[in-house]
Amino acid sequence: MATETTTGLSPVEAIALVGALGVGSQWLAWRLRMPAIVLMLVAGIIVGPVLGVFDPIRDIGPLTAPMISIAVAIILFEGGMTLNFHHLRDAAVGVRRLVFIGAPLGWLTSVLALHYGAGIGWESAAVFGGIMIVTGPTVIAPLLRTARLSRRPAALLQWEAIVNDPIGALAAVLAFSVVLVLNTEGATPMDAAIELVLGIVVASVLGWLAGYGLSRAFKQALVPEYMKVPVLFTLLLATFAVSDAVLHESGLLAVTVMGVVIANANLPSYTELLRFKEHATVLLVSGVFILLAANLDFAALAKLDMRAVIFVLAVVFVARPVTVFVSLIGSKLPFKEQVLVAFTGPRGVVLIAVAGLFGERLQELGIPDADLIGPLAFVLVAVTVVIHGFTLAPFARLLGLTGASTPGVILIGGSRFTTGLAEALQKAEIPVLMTDPNFGHLRRARSAGIATFSGDILSEAAENRLEFINYATLVAATDNDAYNTLVATDLSPEYGRDNVFQIMREKSDSARHQLPRTLGGQRFGPDQSYHDLEAMVEDGWTFRVTRLTEEFDFDAWRAEHADSILLGWWPDGGAIKLVRYDTEIKSGANVRLIALRPAEDRAGTQPPSDAKG
Repeated sequence: MATETTTGLSPVEAIALVGALGVGSQWLAWRLRMPAIVLMLVAGIIVGPVLGVFDPIRDIGPLTAPMISIAVAIILFEGGMTLNFHHLRDAAVGVRRLVFIGAPLGWLTSVLALHYGAGIGWESAAVFGGIMIVTGPTVIAPLLRTARLSRRPAALLQWEAIVNDPIGALAAVLAFSVVLVLNTEGATPMDAAIELVLGIVVASVLGWLAGYGLSRAFKQALVPEYMKVPVLFTLLLATFAVSDAVLHESGLLAVTVMGVVIANANLPSYTELLRFKEHATVLLVSGVFILLAANLDFAALAKLDMRAVIFVLAVVFVARPVTVFVSLIGSKLPFKEQVLVAFTGPRGVVLIAVAGLFGERLQELGIPDADLIGPLAFVLVAVTVVIHGFTLAPFARLLGLTGASTPGVILIGGSRFTTGLAEALQKAEIPVLMTDPNFGHLRRARSAGIATFSGDILSEAAENRLEFINYATLVAATDNDAYNTLVATDLSPEYGRDNVFQIMREKSDSARHQLPRTLGGQRFGPDQSYHDLEAMVEDGWTFRVTRLTEEFDFDAWRAEHADSILLGWWPDGGAIKLVRYDTEIKSGANVRLIALRPAEDRAGTQPPSDAKG
């Protein structure tokens, strides 16, 4: 381990370093298509115990533990805000079983793995085993974004992680209360039971009151828009602090309940609140992982032996699968989904934070092996994060539980133009979904065998029925410019602004009708409006797909089809890139182009069969 410097960083420099490393790791992971959690762990270990540049205890001091506790509370609250009961539906039975059966069964199997695998005593195993119920929403959420799982297994993993996190903390409190009674003169089991029940009741009531009161205040316009997020944060911290004062770690339950209540209150401003919370959570997850990794003590890890390896293997390949399979018996959940959930159990920051706290408390009571809880927790988190970070996506693909291998396109609006575009894309093996609120507008698409959804793409029905993970690009092309702008604006945060397009608006060149840059999507390809595009298709313009080669490159294609309108291009097996009005094309061999060609150009030298139809 590197020798630490005597001065270290100032608190401001330390916090800035944590932010830069956390966000930088997430950005680099996005660029390299790697699990972000892995890079954050590596970054924290390098600047912490390896180089000695950053030591949380030395550089931030007593603020480290409160910062981690508050960050974990906010992360769990944000997780609770994603748990809308209307979205549960297909996964409801599985979630209930993983919570009511899986939590106690997971506690038991974890205790057995700790005692017989790691070799620690029953008292330490009981406390740490309770904490191990958690599967880590801080890890699950980034993994689900990367792996692009199907809706039901993704919902199962997300709900289990968020609901079981506070349950795991409370299980640890229960076990610690029992251990405390057994090691304290004059204390009785009844005292511990009363304290635990009181803490759970107070936490649940506080969380419900806070969520209900806040929802009522927002609905009745008692809080102005610009103060909603500050009021939300203040009430969140107050709820966490008050509940924690009654029973330590019960604050996690209180803020989770508060988040769930708000998620199901049908607030008009819910989407804006949730997006802000998601952004805050990205920062907090990054910061907490960097702090915990930088605080790693190699000397403590050196106390572990080969039994730690046996323990981790027992958790990943025995305890977790047994817990899931037994919990889901009779659930009618497809077996392949059970297999995916059974072998997906990464642990996160809540496990490390709570384990470290109770490890120190057990050491103060003189419990043997309590000093091994912290190192074992870190090893379990690191190994499961790496294993599931690199294997979840390919494992899910093997089971057929991910989106399409080639990301597809959603076309909003049924028309001659969108139907022709959809047919060409589908023949080129690009998944296509066409939606329109008017059932009749989809008649041509259905006749052509194109997947359709009759309804509003922004509706709850669409969110519940459609597998959005199959699609990475969206084009709003209805005859209603205002609706196109609404759809593009609303879905841009989900798909990314570079992947959401809309056709040119009528009168868009008029200064009186131009919209701010924050509204709408990228302008899609042709410099024509809806009615112009429909007229072009009626006049005989057709969609053609062409494969470029070394001999027939883009310049040759453009010279031969100067009047054609290029709409997009994609490499073999890659996502399609639609053409914006200002796009510069840089395409080489093994790339396919899709273009709208005039009627007289249909007899060109590159037939549709060049691109499999």
